[in-house]
Amino acid sequence: QVQLVESGGGLVQAGGSLRLSCAASGRTFSMWSMGWFRQAPGMERAFVAAISWSGISTHYADSVKGRFAISRDNPKNTVYLQMNSLKPEDTADYYCATLRTPYYSGTSYADEHEYDYWGQGTQVTVSS
Repeated sequence: QVQLVESGGGLVQAGGSLRLSCAASGRTFSMWSMGWFRQAPGMERAFVAAISWSGISTHYADSVKGRFAISRDNPKNTVYLQMNSLKPEDTADYYCATLRTPYYSGTSYADEHEYDYWGQGTQVTVSS
């Protein structure tokens, strides 16, 4: 059974940084591309960032480009989201997910329907 467990959320002041982690188990981690999504109160879940199975390619929502960085450590079965220059509008529950297709070579990283397993989420609150 695939399990994804996020950690690293918390309360931070605007301009600060946080690093989220997502530990995966239950499948060969290095075969699957990974993504981060977020959901703010009263809003739909939105794409944040994704990284290919190899770690070579990364993809970001326009709202976080230049501030967030996604990375992965395949031997540790973990994907990270480094969040810098945080803004109050980054406040949300953050979820990691794994794409349903191994060795994914498509371009639909922002489509949540391309993902099959999701973590339980970690809350990030940015105060002004």
